[in-house]
Amino acid sequence: MDTHPRAMKPTLHRRRFLKTLSASATGITLSAAARAAPGSRIGIAVIGTGGMGSNHVRTLCGRQDIEFRWLIDTDADRAAAAAKTVEERTGQKPRVSQDLRHALDDAGVEACFMATPDHWHAPGAILAADLGKHVYVEKPCSHNLREGRLLIEAAERNGVAVQVGTQSRSTAHVRTVIERLHSGVIGEILVAKAWNSQKRADHGRQPDSNPPDSLDYDLWLGPVPKVPFKTTYHPAHWRWFFHFGAGDFGNDGVHDIDIARWGLGVERHPDVIHGMGGKLFFEDDQQWPDTLYCGFEYKESGRKDRQLVFEQRIWSPYVQEGHENGCAWYGTEGYVVGGKAKGWQIFGPKNRLIETIESDGVDLAGHHEDFLRVVRGEGNPVDLHAGILTNHFSSSLCHLGNLAWKTGRVLHFDPTGETFPGDEDANAGLHREYREHWATPKDA
Repeated sequence: MDTHPRAMKPTLHRRRFLKTLSASATGITLSAAARAAPGSRIGIAVIGTGGMGSNHVRTLCGRQDIEFRWLIDTDADRAAAAAKTVEERTGQKPRVSQDLRHALDDAGVEACFMATPDHWHAPGAILAADLGKHVYVEKPCSHNLREGRLLIEAAERNGVAVQVGTQSRSTAHVRTVIERLHSGVIGEILVAKAWNSQKRADHGRQPDSNPPDSLDYDLWLGPVPKVPFKTTYHPAHWRWFFHFGAGDFGNDGVHDIDIARWGLGVERHPDVIHGMGGKLFFEDDQQWPDTLYCGFEYKESGRKDRQLVFEQRIWSPYVQEGHENGCAWYGTEGYVVGGKAKGWQIFGPKNRLIETIESDGVDLAGHHEDFLRVVRGEGNPVDLHAGILTNHFSSSLCHLGNLAWKTGRVLHFDPTGETFPGDEDANAGLHREYREHWATPKDA
């Protein structure tokens, strides 16, 4: 389903545009040429049209200010299915391709929705940003901590908006509970906890095999070193493998650890990371642990230290404190417990229930609007609900926690320099190996 001849290679010419950014003090400022023209439709490309990508497509079809210019998926069948959805719901006939370079080389594409597997998130988003395109990138924003920093730098130097797909940041009831926490309703918050407790499927043990005819596996791999195809990689289970994902911590867990950190009020990396876990239940091909416990310590100057805790059991169908995935905050005058699916309860002294905040669902459309208002020039990237500057701290918790589990010891981190001083083994886990490829990030 490629509208270009297969032998034709997109040029990826760099667009010229005026940059007006102030990265040192206020973060990213939207470049003048990166703003959509008032009253015009915003030209978009959706890159990755599988599970979450198809959710983006369906939700965006409800907008009148969107022009679907490209639908990209390395699986041609999925790109074709997305195109059919767009045509049926909007009458538009976007072009389709397996190669994201076709969309990036289109000057009419102002914004990209990057819903690829994790290993493509940062490389694809950096390519788009360097061509002056705004990016909505799915969570986690990176496959490793170094990629997150490179994406921040790409957004800054190009003056573009980068929103990350932690849509709870734009969800009304979540924003309400965070406001209540920050107002001091439970006093000074010293500990926050997030958990991911659900029953995942056993993937079995699959042999190496040929990819399906509809999949361009080399494009799917992108800049990562080549490995033989397994049926567990595509369409959905790649996230359980070191090469491509960050396990369920980076999948579901990142949503709740982000909310927990937000409520705790720490806008930086932790100083100390603890990790313990393993495969206690599944006996299949997945590499990441099915059971994981991580602790993060924030050493504060002039105030009490704070702690952030994460628990994961993806073999357990039993809810914790009434919530499958949830958060709790413990303060000097009470505590809050709840989750994005069911809402929140606020308890004061002597365990007295003082307030209930009902859930109104997770607002994906609102998260799109928060991103697109900045694309329209109605605000700057620093104002985004889930901008790359803040989401990097949440996505990196997944990488740091996973790294503590891998090393099997307590890690001491320099939050400013983003290194483990004197720890060569741990520092090696802050980045990854790439192959020689047109999408390999520079300075990675």
